[in-house]
Amino acid sequence: MTNRKITIVLFLILTSTFLLGQNVNDTLRVKTILFKITSQNSSKTSYLFGTHHAFGKSFFDSLTKANQALESCDLLIKENLNIPGKMAEDIINQRTAETKWDKYLGKNELSFIENLFATSPTDFNKMTPTEMYVFLNRHFKQQLCLNKSVNDTSLSLDDYISFRATEQNIELYGLETTKEQIDLVNKDVEGMPRRSHKRRLANIINKIRTRNTDECSETDWYAKMEIDYQLNTTCGNTLILTDRNNKWIKKIEEFLETENCFIAVGLSHLMYECGLINQLKELGYTMTPIEVK
Repeated sequence: MTNRKITIVLFLILTSTFLLGQNVNDTLRVKTILFKITSQNSSKTSYLFGTHHAFGKSFFDSLTKANQALESCDLLIKENLNIPGKMAEDIINQRTAETKWDKYLGKNELSFIENLFATSPTDFNKMTPTEMYVFLNRHFKQQLCLNKSVNDTSLSLDDYISFRATEQNIELYGLETTKEQIDLVNKDVEGMPRRSHKRRLANIINKIRTRNTDECSETDWYAKMEIDYQLNTTCGNTLILTDRNNKWIKKIEEFLETENCFIAVGLSHLMYECGLINQLKELGYTMTPIEVK
């Protein structure tokens, strides 16, 4: 593993299909991950972009119209900001408690983890089993499913968009802190039996070691934008989706009134009844699908 910093991100596995782009009011299926936000009561034009955290530089660079949308904005709103001293690596390394990995990993699995983290600045012994699984899941998607270029040093698509915004002197705003995200990741599976942690860690390690790309459908359909937004479907995860969306929309609404915003959050936060597409429509905004290329 290269000396990349570990960022805890949320991977919500979604299954869906995708059709040709139409107005969101007429269909639940639109072949794009970018929506223009406008209002009759404002001269501001903003955009909502659904990310997949495993993607990065090469993907976003290929999205001509998404880049143009970002360039037209004054403010980038994303899930969190990477603030030195408050990043996932810092939060993890500051802990005193360590995980007894022999209770979760076999000898060969532990050896694999030790080699993987050999040059990492993050002390994996201070990670929780949940955080380790999230990291390994992202590593699998980036390195095997997407065959991420060694020249792409971005930790995630969201981070690369931040980099592009900073280059253009666009102000950044984080909807929550990295610590809040890490706490959510752990709370989401609070009480999970040790055997379940062991099983899913063994499964993801095996996929990485055997370079098994049979389960890359999630990154495949995101790249093709084969996504059904399921706007009439109830949100299935209150902690990760509903509660966060309800909290975020209050902050987003304030900025939409005064700024041209580019809002980049995980794609799942755009979807379902509780999603930001529906919530913005309910506030009176027009959501127009925009081709990304």
